[in-house]
Amino acid sequence: MNSRAVFFLIFLLCAGLLGVAFYMEHFMGLEPCPLCWLQRFGFMAAGLVSLLAALHGPERFGARVYGFFLVLTAGAGLGIAGRQLWLQSLPADQVPACGPSVDYMLEVLPWMEVLTTALRGTGDCAEVTWRFLGLSIPGWAAIFFTLVVITGLIMLFRPRKKSGWIRS
Repeated sequence: MNSRAVFFLIFLLCAGLLGVAFYMEHFMGLEPCPLCWLQRFGFMAAGLVSLLAALHGPERFGARVYGFFLVLTAGAGLGIAGRQLWLQSLPADQVPACGPSVDYMLEVLPWMEVLTTALRGTGDCAEVTWRFLGLSIPGWAAIFFTLVVITGLIMLFRPRKKSGWIRS
């Protein structure tokens, strides 16, 4: 399969996952916590990198560059999903206090403070409101981020095709 098709499939995966996230928010009534928002941004960034790569149709070196950025964006998302999974595993007495909503924080706090508060996570992030096959939302996000990271690593480190030129 050529790199353009691979990147387009990753774009479709990210777009589909974001569609599911917005469906869960607007139709199932699940309010996203700060870490959920950051995971959405991770899927948006990985999807954007993939869309650009699919439109560009890179050859070997370009596919490696896009693969690197895919690993970077999806790896960040994987780290954030891991943080939320860790918060969800804490005993109730060790869970951080619940904080204000992301909308409120964006209205009253500087952007960097919103980001640091979101990365720390809140009690809202530790609450498991939905499960499918025994996994919570960040568990599923971690699986999909891992798949995207692996694909990015394959694009980054796949062997070059041998050319017809003989080197001496």
